This record gives sequence, structure tokens and C-alpha cells, in this order.
Amino acid sequence: MPDSLLITRCLNDLFAGPLVALMAAVGLHPTHPDAPIDNTFALELLVAGVMLAFFVLVRLTLSVEKPNPAQQIAEMIHEFTGGQAEQIIGHGYERFQAFVTVILLFILLNNMIGLLAGFPGIETPTSLPAVPLGIAVLTFIYYNFHGVRVHGPLGYLKQFAGPIWWMSPLLFPVEIVSHLARMMSLTIRLYANMLASDLLTLICFSMMPAIAPAAFLAMHALVAAIQAYVFMMLAMIYLGMAVSHEH
Repeated sequence: MPDSLLITRCLNDLFAGPLVALMAAVGLHPTHPDAPIDNTFALELLVAGVMLAFFVLVRLTLSVEKPNPAQQIAEMIHEFTGGQAEQIIGHGYERFQAFVTVILLFILLNNMIGLLAGFPGIETPTSLPAVPLGIAVLTFIYYNFHGVRVHGPLGYLKQFAGPIWWMSPLLFPVEIVSHLARMMSLTIRLYANMLASDLLTLICFSMMPAIAPAAFLAMHALVAAIQAYVFMMLAMIYLGMAVSHEH
């Protein structure tokens, strides 16, 4: 078992027993029953906790006259995601802005953990396929749910059939496969890019330890930001197509 981080050990001390019992109830058996929570999951929880604490702080300290630095950062994030969502999703984008903002920040912060990958037990969570897959599945469920909510079950399914009725038997299965492939596309794009960035950074650290810190950590940060942005943009595009009335 790889080196456990302090937060991982604490979580396992607190929740290992109940978690193993819960997993056993659904037929799952962890490889390490005494430590079912790994570093990746612990880091994801840490990121989620940091995000929650940040937005709670912003909410509790809101001020119109004297906004603090946390509020100013939150406002910049809100304006950025709002502007992107308005252009891509269009009318009614406000309903979805919170979701895409969380997607952007969660992926960005998890990607940035790779900047600490040289420390024992730390690796970029999004460089493991399960993490991007989980976010992709959530995005798939979210945009399809809102597609059904806006158009109704039959109305949403009609979108898969296309505008020409006699081509519907051909287009319907193609559209179904295309939508399912979106999960794979989102997963592979994020996973492959972050894994490649991690490997390249580690290789360069071992070959050029004096030069790598500045150049390749900056490159990793750039890749991390771009991949988070691309994932958010694709989520917006899928949402816009799902709730749009123009087909």
C-alpha cells in the first residue's frame, strides 16, 4: 500500500469501520479493509471541503461597501462563468451556473494538486481514470435530467430522432451512442492530459532537477487550467443542446 497522507489516515481512523460495512452490504470488498479510503479520495474530499469553506466564508462576510478579497475572487469567478454560460447556454443560464462553476473549480483544484506530486503519497487525482469518469457521469446525468425536465420525456427523446421522420430509425441509435460516448470523451480527455502532464513533469524533474521546477510546473499549471476550462465548456455545450428549443 502506498504512503498514506495524514488526512487519509485520519479519515480511515474515523470511517474505516462503517465504510467497510457499507461496502460489504452491497457486495464490495476493499483491498485494504483497514484503510478503504485512499489518498486520491482523501484529496478529493479535501478539495471539496476547501471549496465549501471558501463559499461559506464569502456568504458570511458579504459586503456591498467593503468587499473582502475572498468576495472579490468569488465575484470574478461568478462573472467569468456567467459570461461563458450566457454565450453558450443562452436564456435561463442562471439555473445552471452553480453546477458548471463547481465543475470548473473542482477539476482545477484537483489538477493543481499535481504541482505537489513530488511529495510522497501525492498524485494528481484527475490523472486516475475513476475521478474524471465520476465527474463525466455526473455531467451526463445532469444535462439529460434537465433535458427531460424542459422538454418532457417524449419531447426530449424526439430530439434523438432528428427532424426527418423517415431517417429516425437510423438517427436514433446513432444519437444514443453519441451521447453515451460523451462520457468516455470527457473522461479520456481529462485523464490522458493530466496523466501525460504528470509523467512529463516527473521525468523532467529526474533529468533536469535544476531547471524543471519553474518551467515544467508552469506548464503543468497551464495544462491544469486549460483542461478544467475545456471540461466546463463542454458541459455548458451539452446543457445548452439539451435545454434548447431550437432543433
